[in-house]
Amino acid sequence: MRSIKLIGASLATSLLLLQGAVQAQEMIKIGEINSYKAQPAFLEPYKKGMDLAIEQINAAGGVNGKKLELISRDDNANPGDAVRVAEELISREKVDVLTGTFLSNIGLAITDFANQKKFFFLAAEPLTDKITWQNGNPYTFRLRPSTYMQVAMLVPEAAALKKKRWAIIYPNYEYGQSAAATFKALLKKAQPDVEFVAEQATPLGKLEAGSAVQALSDAKPDAVFNVLFGADLTKFVREGNTRSLFQGRDVVSLLTGEPEYLDPLKDETPNGWIVTGYPWYSIQTPEHKAFVDAYQKKYSDYPRLGTIVGYATIYSLAEGMKKAKSTDTEKLIVAFKGLQVDTPLGKITYRAQDNQSTMGAFVGRTKNDGGKGVMVNYRYIDGSKVQPSDAEVKQLRP
Repeated sequence: MRSIKLIGASLATSLLLLQGAVQAQEMIKIGEINSYKAQPAFLEPYKKGMDLAIEQINAAGGVNGKKLELISRDDNANPGDAVRVAEELISREKVDVLTGTFLSNIGLAITDFANQKKFFFLAAEPLTDKITWQNGNPYTFRLRPSTYMQVAMLVPEAAALKKKRWAIIYPNYEYGQSAAATFKALLKKAQPDVEFVAEQATPLGKLEAGSAVQALSDAKPDAVFNVLFGADLTKFVREGNTRSLFQGRDVVSLLTGEPEYLDPLKDETPNGWIVTGYPWYSIQTPEHKAFVDAYQKKYSDYPRLGTIVGYATIYSLAEGMKKAKSTDTEKLIVAFKGLQVDTPLGKITYRAQDNQSTMGAFVGRTKNDGGKGVMVNYRYIDGSKVQPSDAEVKQLRP
């Protein structure tokens, strides 16, 4: 009798293990890496956007008959930790694809890792041009409009100001360096007589606002180009207001119109800055309204730009897997070339030339609306309109 019970228990255990294996095979695992602890303002709404997309896709039957599972890990805002986590996601968690990253230096580290491991990686947020150009590889695609693309959206507005003397301030790492260099090159091309009279490269997250603002003021610029974001932006605006840096000067500011960075300014919000951003509160397209309704129903909150990025990242992966009919890396690479994806901002395409999507951004001006920062007089610029020619891209990619 005891032996029969043991056999029965053994069979039950075997059946449970088999059932677990079958369930694992029925899941598509998405490995996601990000700087959640270091950049919560952007990445908490981003994670919610991903979760909403996963919920919607799974409720509709999943992808190729399988449900999606998101496995997220924090990279501690450190490229070495990010690579270690990526290795663990592949070897231990057996993920099918990698996605995520926020900071450009970490995005570049995972871009290189994907190339070495020959493993599919969709860079969701990092903006450095190197991800799809100088360090580009067949295994890495990118969703958000790059540094070059967003600066190219702002340069016509900057040139139209007809200001000769410009000062620049930026965080001193890959993204900030790239944005400053691109702005100088594109504005010089549009306005040959322009002069750059001051440049402040500040440590990321450690801005000494008083000295930086004073240095810009001392140069007596006609206009300022700002690349700071997050807490550095808030400190810069506060000190700039205190020291009258912005009085009588035009400011062109990258990313500042994104709710993640504009909302914390509250009654310190400056008027009339030319910015890229996301005026979620007044976009009236049907696809965007449906997205906002679903997000608010689930979270009782409003979306940020990070939400759009996270949401579109998951839908991009799902559409790529559907087109490939597989999660195999080589098949996904083929599928993503020219892949079209419907997003809350409209249809985007992943360019075959450089694996960059054509997602665009809104360009407008800031307004202090009763102590709350908003974007006004904005327009959406399609990312396909601000990318270099195929011949130029060919020269940039290895």
